[in-house]
Amino acid sequence: MKEKFNIKKLVRSNVAKLQPYSSARDDFKSNGKEMVFLDANENPFENGLNRYPDPQQNKLKSAVAKIKNVDKNQILLGNGSDEVLDLIFRAFCEPHQDNIITLPPTYGMYTVLAGINAIENRQVLLSKTFELRENHILEKADEHSKILFICSPNNPTGNLFDKEKITFLLNNFQGLVVIDEAYADFSSEESWVNFLNSHSNLIVTQTLSKAFGMAGIRLGMCFTSPEIVTILNKIKPPYNVNQLTQEKALTRIENHQNVEREISIILKERQFLTEELKNVTFIEKIYPSDSNFALVKVDNATKRYEELLQHGIVVRNRTDQALCENTLRFTVGTESENRKLMEALKMMRS
Repeated sequence: MKEKFNIKKLVRSNVAKLQPYSSARDDFKSNGKEMVFLDANENPFENGLNRYPDPQQNKLKSAVAKIKNVDKNQILLGNGSDEVLDLIFRAFCEPHQDNIITLPPTYGMYTVLAGINAIENRQVLLSKTFELRENHILEKADEHSKILFICSPNNPTGNLFDKEKITFLLNNFQGLVVIDEAYADFSSEESWVNFLNSHSNLIVTQTLSKAFGMAGIRLGMCFTSPEIVTILNKIKPPYNVNQLTQEKALTRIENHQNVEREISIILKERQFLTEELKNVTFIEKIYPSDSNFALVKVDNATKRYEELLQHGIVVRNRTDQALCENTLRFTVGTESENRKLMEALKMMRS
C-alpha cells in the first residue's frame, strides 16, 4: 500500500512557484451592480461579444456542479478535453525526466501529448479480452511515473473496465490516475466523479462532445480535488473557454432532458446494431460496448472500409491499433443512418 498521497510532491517545482497571470476580469469581482468597464482595453461598443468572457466560467460551472453533484471548486473547464489533458501533463510531468503509463489500445492523444511535452510513454497492453492487467501496470511504474491514463469506457474497444481493478490501481499507483470518461454517459455504471472524495489522486475527465452533441464548441470538463484544480488554474490560459462556448454549453446543460432523450435513442440504436451485425457473414466478432460505438472484427478491415466508402459510409478502420487487427469501429448514428449501414454491409460479399 502506498504512503499517504501528497500532491505537492508531484507538481513540477516551477509550477509550484508560479504566480498565475491575473486578468482584468480576475481582479474585479462583480456584485451585480451596473458598472462602467474601462479596465481591460476592450472595444466599448456593445455587440454581445466585445467583452472578455468570465475566466473562471462561474455560471457554467454552477450548472455543471448541479448535474454532476460536485462542488464548483472541484471543476476545471477547458477548450476540449485535450486542453485539460495537456494541462495535467504540463503541471505534473518534468520534460525528459518523468513518464506516464498508457494502456493500448486506447485514446491516441495521450501518446501525442507525451511527445509534445517530452515525456516518456510506458505502454502496458490490455489483455487479449481488453481488460486491465493491473499487476503489470504497477511493475512498469517507477518513482518518475507521474500519471496513469485509464480510458473507461475505452476507445476504441468500447468496454468499461472492472471497478475493483481501478480501485486497486488508485490505492497502489504512486502518481495521479486520470480516468477519461468521454463515453460514460452511455454506460449504466456509476461515474468515478462520485468517488473523488475517496481518492485524492483521482482526476476524471469528461466532455460535451459525445452524449451532449456539442463537439463543435470544444468544452472539456475536469473533476478532481480543489488542490489539483488550483494547480491547473495556475497554468491555464486566462480566457481558455470563449463566451460563445460558455453560452451554448449552459443552454444545453439547462435542457438536460433533451440530452437524456437522445442518449436513450442512441442506446436503443446500439442494441439494434449489435443484434443486426450478428447477421453479417464476414463479421467475426462484436465486442461488448458501454459507449456510442461498436468495435467489430472482420475478415479484412481495409477491404471492408473501402467498400463502405463506395456506399457513401465513413467508419473508422482500427486495424493499426494494438490488439485490434482487422477491426472496424461503427459509431451509432440515427435510425436511418444505422439502417443504411446495415443495408450496405449485407450487400457486401463474403
